[in-house]
Amino acid sequence: MSARPTGRCERRDGVDLLVLERDLDLPVQEVWAAVTDPGRLARWFGTWDGDPASGRVRVRMTAEGEDVEAAEWEVRACEPPHRVALHSADAYGVWDVELTVAPAGAGARLTFAQVVHDPAALENIGPGWDWYLDRLVAAETGGDPGALDWDAYYPALAAHYRAVASTLDR
Repeated sequence: MSARPTGRCERRDGVDLLVLERDLDLPVQEVWAAVTDPGRLARWFGTWDGDPASGRVRVRMTAEGEDVEAAEWEVRACEPPHRVALHSADAYGVWDVELTVAPAGAGARLTFAQVVHDPAALENIGPGWDWYLDRLVAAETGGDPGALDWDAYYPALAAHYRAVASTLDR
């Protein structure tokens, strides 16, 4: 899999979103498990603990190195097996994300959407989400997520996301 930028901006209900999609030849329930089950999520993104029913979980991104602190995420909506919406704020910014899973052909489409709070940050955020979602595809299709070289994503895809940011009305 070669690194390519897939994100675009959409405006929904007056809110700018960064949107990325991946189609997988897997049933909706399998894609849902890939983004919510702690064991499956750990293969490509990170681990989480806590009780989602409480409205909060702690997520530790494992592909970022060993010394990454866990961050608290608020579960704002969870509608298995189709939609989860999350919120977090940390030293890197505010993260309002939504993942939806819908049937697509014989498989499923995962749509990732993040509220754009700071358009200038898209040049960093966009390549990161492309990398993570490509890691998801690798993990779920028998590939090695660890084989995806971050340096092929950043700074290589940054120009695409700067151009995407320039389309936003601010």
